[in-house]
Amino acid sequence: MSRRHKILVPEARAGLDTLKAKVAHVQSPDNAKFEAAEETGIPLKKGYNGQLTAHQAGKIGGRLGGSMVRELVKMAEENLRKK
Repeated sequence: MSRRHKILVPEARAGLDTLKAKVAHVQSPDNAKFEAAEETGIPLKKGYNGQLTAHQAGKIGGRLGGSMVRELVKMAEENLRKK
């Protein structure tokens, strides 16, 4: 079962996509998950990926999500230092 996380502030979508592309070091946020999959050796392809295990899918999402959280914490710390 695929679980989609609902963004509480829909206007934040563009900012989150930009952050995702930044932490994955790609131009397009659409390519971020494919880059993360390639780095971990997981055979992710466009379209249906039902052959992936939950562990494999978690490695891709965790790599992106973890990097995004680290970057957000870093940004918050920098903002606190400036005040």
